[in-house]
Amino acid sequence: MAPTDGLLPLPREAQTDAANLATTALLNCLIREVARPAGAGAFLLPATGRLLRVAGGRFPDRAERRTPDGWRPLSLDDLVALTAAELRAGTGAGNDTLAAEIAHSRDVMAALLAARRAATPPADLYLRSEQALVAGHRYHPAPKARGGAGPGAWLPYSPEAYASFALPLFGVPAGQLVEAGEAGALDRLGPPPGDGLALLPAHPWQVALLGGPPLRHVGVTGVRASPTSSIRTVYLPELDLFCKFSLDVRITNDLRRLWLRDLNRLAVVAEVVGQAFDDLPDHVARPAVLRDRGYRSAELDGDGGEALAVIVRDGLREHVRPGLTVLLAAGISEGFPGNPLDGLGEELALVWWERYLDHVVPPLLHAYFHHGVVLECHLQNVLIAVDERGLPAQALFRDHEGVKLVAERHPSLKGVGSARAWERLVYCLVTNNLCEIAGAVAERHPGLREELWARARTVFTGCGKDHGDPDELRDLLAATHIPAKANLLLRWLNAGGGDMRAVPVPNPLALVEDA
Repeated sequence: MAPTDGLLPLPREAQTDAANLATTALLNCLIREVARPAGAGAFLLPATGRLLRVAGGRFPDRAERRTPDGWRPLSLDDLVALTAAELRAGTGAGNDTLAAEIAHSRDVMAALLAARRAATPPADLYLRSEQALVAGHRYHPAPKARGGAGPGAWLPYSPEAYASFALPLFGVPAGQLVEAGEAGALDRLGPPPGDGLALLPAHPWQVALLGGPPLRHVGVTGVRASPTSSIRTVYLPELDLFCKFSLDVRITNDLRRLWLRDLNRLAVVAEVVGQAFDDLPDHVARPAVLRDRGYRSAELDGDGGEALAVIVRDGLREHVRPGLTVLLAAGISEGFPGNPLDGLGEELALVWWERYLDHVVPPLLHAYFHHGVVLECHLQNVLIAVDERGLPAQALFRDHEGVKLVAERHPSLKGVGSARAWERLVYCLVTNNLCEIAGAVAERHPGLREELWARARTVFTGCGKDHGDPDELRDLLAATHIPAKANLLLRWLNAGGGDMRAVPVPNPLALVEDA
């Protein structure tokens, strides 16, 4: 791997580890979306007839191909070529960019690993959990691709490298100001700019991508911003404020710009989500929602304010109950120093899992069945607050941009059909979230795997009783398979960032008896 942006050559260990992480991501996608089980860790690629064998436990990072002379190890480049041949044969379509995207993602991870080993992790456990995701989305072929740019562009702003930075501030004249909702918290980021200008923070990477916006630069924040698991969303601990920015970089499946279609529905979504937990049954633990209060921007060349948009999101302290420590669910799944799952015995691990289920599952199902609201409850959008023993005691949900409203329940709003909404909820909640958290627990206690899902089934069954035994829940508990997002196929076919293509994966809720 060649050094870029004038950096010294990266340590061989970082390069090797990054290649292993990239192999895991591609194998996960290939096994989930394309391959067919062929016994004893082997998988058949149906379109080309090739046979693979994989190893590595929860996150497979080694692959071999069957040849006339026996099993031959595959490098990452070999695996990419084999995947491309299978997808070309299976779909009839070609793709000239995915291989480079996978290589770029690997190179990004190598740079992050090298920088991370030379940096000091944050003392704050919450930030440590947010900044733990060096491997990114474990079921995306190029989870850390960052637009093809070298480390000089993004390393100073990378959560995985424990970055923190000041935000540049601009003054926006009234004629260019675009604002909706409650954006006044941004005025605390610096002194008033004067001359009737409104204060607008920007992400420094976006400023560089835009070549410097044609606005008056009025300084930088006096407090530092820490990027969360999403490089474009930062937390300012001193002000207890989150800011989510537009970032014109393709990360996973989408260009991370804040589109007007989503900005314009923030207020509606906030109102509906704000009511979704008001009528929870008394026995259901009430979660908190970090509200996306509003946004502010400056219109540039008729873009409606997209390029410099910043969403104002609630901080933690007004929502988290006293004495609790907030952690990112994705960080718990991935692992970090201070992970509450570390060191738990089997009995307490089961208690931890039950508490997690109780705080996450019933409220989300209630929001769907009673209010027609699907929160995008994947691992990066769920925070879990733990008590002094590390046990879950409160759930917090975030990110209104991905919320889906069921059209049948909200006919005057732009929603989605109930079938699609339910598919999205099952994918986010069961496939993306619970399967990975259960995997992290079972990785530490392999003998608990079946019991984890027996107890999860009990929770889902109880929710069914609360909601009149709805067809969707009965069908879920009886289904042999559940949907998983086909990120590899979506990228191969150059699908739009918001497109959803699902493939079936075994349903762990149906593979156990009622507890």
